Order: sequence, then C-alpha cells, then structure tokens
Amino acid sequence: MPRGIPNAKRDETGMRYTMFSVPLAPNPKHVSSTYLKSEGQTLWARNSYRKGKAPAIEETTTTPQDQRRGSNVIEKGSEALSSAPQDGDEYDVSVASDDPFEAKIAAISVSLRDRMRFYKLRVTPNATTIASTFNEQFKPEIIAEHADGPFHVDWIDGTAGSEVLVGEDALRISDPFKSNYVVRWPIYGSNFNTRDYSSVQFVLADLEAIIEATLKDRLNIEAVDYKNHSVVLVIPDFYERGYVRELINLLIVMGFKQFCVQQESLAATYGAGISNACVVDIGATITSVACVDEGLVIPDTRMFLNIGGDDITEFLAVLLGRISFPYRELNLARSYDWNVMEDLKSRLCTLAEGDVALNLYDFIVRKPNQPTEKYGLRAYDEIILAPMCIFEPRVVEFENKRAGFRPISTGVTEEIIDHQADYVTNAMVISTQHLMPVVPESGSTQYKTHPIILPSTPGTSTPAKNENDPMAMVVDASSAPVTIDISVDEPIDVDVDSKPPAAQVHGTPQTLDNHNPQKTYVGGYAIDVSFEASKLPLDVAIFNSARAAGGDEKIRKYLQAVLVIGGTALVPGMAHALESRLQAIATPLVPGMEKVQIIPPPKEVDPRVVAWKGAAVLGKMDSVSELWVTPSDWDVLGMRGLKERCFYL
Repeated sequence: MPRGIPNAKRDETGMRYTMFSVPLAPNPKHVSSTYLKSEGQTLWARNSYRKGKAPAIEETTTTPQDQRRGSNVIEKGSEALSSAPQDGDEYDVSVASDDPFEAKIAAISVSLRDRMRFYKLRVTPNATTIASTFNEQFKPEIIAEHADGPFHVDWIDGTAGSEVLVGEDALRISDPFKSNYVVRWPIYGSNFNTRDYSSVQFVLADLEAIIEATLKDRLNIEAVDYKNHSVVLVIPDFYERGYVRELINLLIVMGFKQFCVQQESLAATYGAGISNACVVDIGATITSVACVDEGLVIPDTRMFLNIGGDDITEFLAVLLGRISFPYRELNLARSYDWNVMEDLKSRLCTLAEGDVALNLYDFIVRKPNQPTEKYGLRAYDEIILAPMCIFEPRVVEFENKRAGFRPISTGVTEEIIDHQADYVTNAMVISTQHLMPVVPESGSTQYKTHPIILPSTPGTSTPAKNENDPMAMVVDASSAPVTIDISVDEPIDVDVDSKPPAAQVHGTPQTLDNHNPQKTYVGGYAIDVSFEASKLPLDVAIFNSARAAGGDEKIRKYLQAVLVIGGTALVPGMAHALESRLQAIATPLVPGMEKVQIIPPPKEVDPRVVAWKGAAVLGKMDSVSELWVTPSDWDVLGMRGLKERCFYL
C-alpha cells in the first residue's frame, strides 16, 4: 500500500463485492499539468500527426471517406480560443492606466506572478473582472440587534460623563467632534507624537493618564501603591536620549520604587529563550531590525523602516477599492471603518502564494446609531499584494510619514558624550552608500555607487536594463564578476537556481537637484541617512543589518536565527516568504550560506507580546538587581546613573 494511505478495515469475509478499484487522490504536483488541456493533445490531433499530416484549417466540414472523421477539421473560432493561452503568458501583468501609482501596483503584481510561475501555480484568468462584477452587485444583509449577540458595540456619545477615555473606550466614541472629544495617540512609532501635540508636556500628561487608568482597571493598582512597584521600561533599539529621559522623569514623578531600562530586541530574545538572533519587530507604524549577541544589542546593526502593519491595512483598502469594494462609505479616518479593514486584514491577508484564489469572504460593519450590516466580498490576489508591500515599499509615501514631527530637545546631553551611532548606524550607511556624493579633485560634485563585487554565479538572471536608470546594470553570468548594489527602490532581480524568484536587491539614482550639496544632515552626511535607509524592503534591511555585524561568518550566524515578532508576524506564510527572499539574496553574496532560518516564537506565545514577556522575565532575574536605578540615583546622577547600569548608553 502506498505511503500516506491509511490501512483499510480488514474484510473478515474475504470476498469482494465489486471488481472496481477506487482511484487514489490526485497528486497536487500534477494539478498544474497541461495534459489534454489543448486541442493539439487530443486523440484526433495525434492520429493526424501519426499519418504525417498536421491539422489544417478548412472551410467545409466534409471529409474524404478514407480519413477519420474530424482528423483534419478545426473550427476557426475554437482555434483562436485554444491558441490564445498558448501564445500569451498567463503570468503577464498589463497596466491599463498611465497613473504612476498603478504602475507601482503592477510592479508588485509582476513580483507575485514570478513567484507563482516558480511554484507552478496557475493564474485565474479575468479574476479582477469577476470579482468587480460580484462586488458591484452585492447588497448588504441587515442583521437584527438581538442576532448580533455579544459582538454588539455600545457606542459612547457626549453624555459619557468622563473627561478622559482610555484604550477601547476612546475608540467607541460615536462622533468625537460632536461629543467635544479629541482622540490622539501620544506615541507614534518609536517616539513621542509631536505632530498631534503642541508640546512634550501634553504628551506626558496623556501618557500618565493612560498608565494610571490601565493599572487601576486591569491590575487594580492604585496610585498610592506605586511606591511598592518597580518598572522595567522597554525602549526602542534606535532611540533618542531625550525620549528616554522624559519617560524616566515621568516614572519618577508618578512615584514608582525603581526602574530598569532595556532595549526591545534584547527583551525579545529573553522572551524567546535564545541568546543570539536577528530580531525583526514589525509594528503598526515602523519596523525595527537589530542583531543581539549574548545579551547585548550590536549598535551598528540597528535599523528601522518607516513601514508597518498600518501600511498593509491602508494598501489593502486601496486594492479592494480597485475591485469595487461593496462597502462604498469606507473612510479609514473613522475608527469603526478602520476596524472593518483591520478585521479583513487579519482574516484575509496571506503571504503564501498557494492561498491565492478567487474566494468569497464576508465581513460585518457596525456603525453608531445604525443597524449592523453583513457584506459579501470576492477578492483574488489583493489578499497577498497587500502584505507584500513590506517587501515592495514603493507604494508607501515616506515623505508624508515624517511631515509635521519636531525634535524633542536639542543640546541636552547631561555630560554624556554623543556618538555617531546615536544618530546613524553602520547598517544605515551600508544601505545608503550609493547615495553618498563623491567630490573629485576637480571640485565638481557627482554621485557614485559603491557596488559589491563577487565571482560569477551560475544561474544568475539577466534583467532588462532601464535606460532611465544609470545605476541599473545588466547582470550576466557569462561575463566576468557580477556587480550588485544593495540599496533602495527600483529593483534589480537576482534569481538563484532552486530558489524562488522576486528576491530583489535595489538601486536608485539620486540627481544633484534632489540634494543640496551645501547642506549637512545629522552625522555629518550630505544626505539624511536614517530616513533614506528607512525606505528599504524588509528582506534587504535584514541582510544589511547582518552585514553590519561583521564578516561572512556573522552574516551566516544571524541569518540562521531570524526572530520575527510583532502583529504582522501573524500573517500566514510570513516565515517562508522571508526565508525564500533572504536565501535568494544571501546565496550569491555569502560563501557557504546554506539555509536561512526563521525562528518561530515559543509555543502559546503571541508574537505581539514576546518583548513584553522577555521584560517580565528580565525583571525577575537575580542578576538584574544591579541594574535597578532608584529615584535618589536619578536625582544625583541623571542619565549618567543610567549609563553606569546600561551597556548601550
């Protein structure tokens, strides 16, 4: 009996009721076969070729008596239909508009089609038209209030009776403007939300209210009991000293007993129970990457990307809008509409190419003072294109992400010497070195790339050269060495034998008009290194972070222990999508690179709370007793007292 087929129940009578044998289940590997799917493979066509004659097109249906009926007759219409899939490529992507944003979406679709071609997955023809037609005609179903059950939302209006609402209560305000409420988030990314607040003091006031309400409602800890509790403060890997100083001042004012400060990547390794890893934390607004070596975050490997789970939500809304999303009134500025798209993202989005299909989904819309509505939705590749934006960030408007933010404070060091790593790391410099201006002896300013030279690799593809991109170069395996730039934006494909395609290294030219040669940015560079590095695709950023740790041995070490945490780590297929892309980048660049490995979080541990679990573990360790800072220590030493107990300041 073949392997994998369970043993059938033994027939005690020894007699068979029938001579018919039930065929085995079809092999999934053969689903994409073209056998007997074209007229050229039919019995009639084979008989014609066996006689030495090819099928011919004839106007009449009459045949000589010595020929088999139908052997030489092919209808013109059927020939056109059957030859169309053979002449065209089902994986081709066409752009029907001159809109630059549509061209960016098409580029992501091309990357998806290349991976589907590699895995021999079929593409559903006219899937967009079928989905759009269904969504346009769909009418919502009204759900009665008693049938909504425990999911019914109790909306809050202007008569709530509370001046401050925190957490989920703040998101249940039916109309904040009419209710005289202002809904704000004091933290944005890895810093204070100075865009929505006029001063840092207002930010700290809201943070204090949030902490007090959470401790009272969730843990039943009153303000008078703060003096009996210690705090483990988890800060970003790439942080501002002013941000840390203001948070510690807040904890001191609130009256906590003592505090300890640790970086999030280190806390994540404690939560995962490992000592060495490349930690990738995909948050809501930013993604941080850093390598941890034996209880210490390597400073030069720290990077952050201005992309996160919220960008996936917004991009999903755009993609669904292109196929006539049935909920026409969608407005992501409203909290309940944002929750609708968040629910769709958590249930629909995937990074597994095998899950792409023209499926039917449903979702619920709950709006204040209106009945609950149930919608149906058809979608195809939108469910995978949305999360692919973290690997193809060209659709993200990065300039809008930093508009309106202000620095916390300047010139306050408290007798701690500033280092370049406080503003720019080696991983960021590696990622943006092709943008650095080079001033030759003649005095003229030009831009020069800093390529990586490696021996020729068999199986390396030859992408088409972009005439408008002077940095896009032809990669030919038959020529001498191969030159590849690890940088940002426009793709240069690097295909490796037996590795999935669409793992890309990127290069973008910068003209002299885009940068003022007289202006100097933080760190003494002629470009904003940290901002330009934040535009990288996730796989390239991880590779550059590992490169910044040291030689090839370090790269192999950290690429074989990549820990992905954060809410986006829950997307199905994330581990394989990241492994395949990193493998395709590292194989031609790193000698002896066997296998990239993504480390899953511990069982029954949500990837969103791995860092918090690690902080809780750290707070209970005996060795952490030397890391606590008391209010008296802070009053006397300030940030210097923290530096004596933290290795990273």
